[in-house]
Amino acid sequence: MRISARNSLNGKIISISEGSVNNEVVIELAPGVEITSVVTKASCESLGLEVGGNAYAIIKASNVMVAVD
Repeated sequence: MRISARNSLNGKIISISEGSVNNEVVIELAPGVEITSVVTKASCESLGLEVGGNAYAIIKASNVMVAVD
């Protein structure tokens, strides 16, 4: 994966809280260090996000995006 954002943090998905349109994804970057992002349900499904899987928290400006290989 190549991306222009400089702040790409790898971690493990520890929870996904499903809503009607958006899901809240919590990624543990290190023991006790977590970051949370809200993404659409469609994005969760298309990325194949699931608890226990690895993902990247990509921080650009005031947004946090989630990416997988």
